Amino acid sequence: MKGSRVILCTGGIGSGKSCVVKAFEVMGVPFYDCDAAAKDLYDRDPELLEEVVKLVGRGVIGEDGRLDRSALAGRIFADPALLASLESLVHPAVIRDFEKWKESREEPVVVIESAILLEKRLPGKVYDYVLAVTAPEDVRIRRVVLRDGTTEDKVRQRMAAQWSDERRAACADFILENNDLQPMLPAIIEILEKIKEDGKD
Repeated sequence: MKGSRVILCTGGIGSGKSCVVKAFEVMGVPFYDCDAAAKDLYDRDPELLEEVVKLVGRGVIGEDGRLDRSALAGRIFADPALLASLESLVHPAVIRDFEKWKESREEPVVVIESAILLEKRLPGKVYDYVLAVTAPEDVRIRRVVLRDGTTEDKVRQRMAAQWSDERRAACADFILENNDLQPMLPAIIEILEKIKEDGKD
């Protein structure tokens, strides 16, 4: 049996990616959340944990033998080079975990949700299609301010560190505007129909 086709669902902060992948789930298309997996893998991937310890030292391991996330955050966010080195360990571990997850699925299409996978351009063919989720800037800012209890200036700073919607759209097979005004299911049904008709390997 041919493996599942993979849609990368990506978008900037506040674009509403999570709502889109949940809509896919309603349509019977399972999704893998890269952000959630990255946090979870420290506890269930001994190889990753050992690599992290080699990078930053055993001071990030708590008395229970598990990762002390506060200690790790204190080390990496003060050192951009160390943060980049940590990401170079975590991203491949997430992709390894995704591939295992995908192998366990029987659905013809699955979704991988990630804000940065498109930007990182990791080696290997992880996904077959790119779905860029967009939203007006003011909508994105409002969503994040309400969700995170942060300020508009801080949201703008985070947005500036990411690719623009235009840059993502240039790499995308599909673009979905999640502006809270239009229902998403018709657009998702259309995307799935196009993939079904495509025959792309």
